[in-house]
Amino acid sequence: MNPAALAAVTPAVTMFHARQRSCGRDGFVILESPATSQYRFVTHWAIPAPQEQVWDLLMSPEQWPTWWRGVERVELLQPGGDVHGVGAVRRYTWKSRLPYRLTFTMETVRIEPQTLIEGRATGELDGSGSWHLTHDAGVTHVRYDWEVIATKRWMQWLAPVARPLFKWNHNVVMQWGYEGLRQRVGDAGASHQPEA
Repeated sequence: MNPAALAAVTPAVTMFHARQRSCGRDGFVILESPATSQYRFVTHWAIPAPQEQVWDLLMSPEQWPTWWRGVERVELLQPGGDVHGVGAVRRYTWKSRLPYRLTFTMETVRIEPQTLIEGRATGELDGSGSWHLTHDAGVTHVRYDWEVIATKRWMQWLAPVARPLFKWNHNVVMQWGYEGLRQRVGDAGASHQPEA
């Protein structure tokens, strides 16, 4: 993406003081720093389905493009070394409302069946992500923690200016995942219910 084109659609330059800001309306937390392109997002989903069903869908990333708008492609580069899939390496290609794509590899580093998936990302995003699942009163609660540094030079260059846009874009992609997952488990009339 041309940095000049993105700069044209972002707000006027505003230098953010390093701080952590919570935003319940959008369902995430972002760590802001003008000196880096580091981001931390926390996303919460409430899925009215059995935990096992949600787990099985999240544990099949190669199928994500069939229900998660924004996931363009997932390729298994190396299968996991144990029965749970620890050690598996996949290449993900994501698209969004903004005119760019991100590609990175993700190695599964820890799995606790039905409750936790942790991975380490390298490539155009470097960092870590983890899925946490719990279940209560017929609802599976999903929390996704995503802490990464953008390695694309234009994203680093524009981070102080475009951070709100990147934040909005992440939230859109996660909204698509939420809607797609609820539709896949049979609740086609879903709407996003972010954390209060």
